[in-house]
Amino acid sequence: MVYKIEGGKRIPRQEYLVKADEVLGAGGLIAATWEDVKKVRYPKKVRDLAQLEAKAVELQLYDPLNIHGLLQTPEYARGLLLMRRPAYTEEEVERFIAARVARKAVFERDPAPEISFVLEEWTLRRPLGGRAVLRRQLERLHEAGQLRNVELQVMPMDREEHAGVDGGIDVLKFEDGSAVGRSPVVANGRPVSEPRQLRILELRYGIIRAQALTPRESTAFIEHLLGET
Repeated sequence: MVYKIEGGKRIPRQEYLVKADEVLGAGGLIAATWEDVKKVRYPKKVRDLAQLEAKAVELQLYDPLNIHGLLQTPEYARGLLLMRRPAYTEEEVERFIAARVARKAVFERDPAPEISFVLEEWTLRRPLGGRAVLRRQLERLHEAGQLRNVELQVMPMDREEHAGVDGGIDVLKFEDGSAVGRSPVVANGRPVSEPRQLRILELRYGIIRAQALTPRESTAFIEHLLGET
């Protein structure tokens, strides 16, 4: 472990740094590096995304495969990550969970950004990690839907028209009027800021929202699922 940490191949936990400080008599210098380590312990793409989310004044988010990461409870995130193949190591699972929890600081900002989510009905019914985990996740969605700056909509499975079949969409807008978007079908999923590409993403997202249940209907739908769980 020491070899890997010294070589930059493994990121130390806070308790490791504290213990190393004591053993080496560093007088707090090693333990103090935790503040810097916290900034780099997540994958680079996660750090970059978190930085953008921290600056955005408006977020438009659609994930067709899972409940969006910003809304996931730690238990749901664990259940989801344990499904991946090839399997993640336990350390990787813990890192990814910590990264998703850290990103939720976006809900605590003041002033708060405007956030819009569209969720697929089937992702709300799949009991990843068990029924108790699903229920807590639905409770979290219900709580988030009550926030004044959050619009949460559900796309029912019985819709005969659906503009989201090409994959997820993220559009982040900033105070200076600029924006960044991302989708698997635009620039191979790389972040884009070119107006023409952003227009395509916003058009698709707008249609998806129009086809989904309204926020009020979505809240009622989640309450119905809670009654079934």
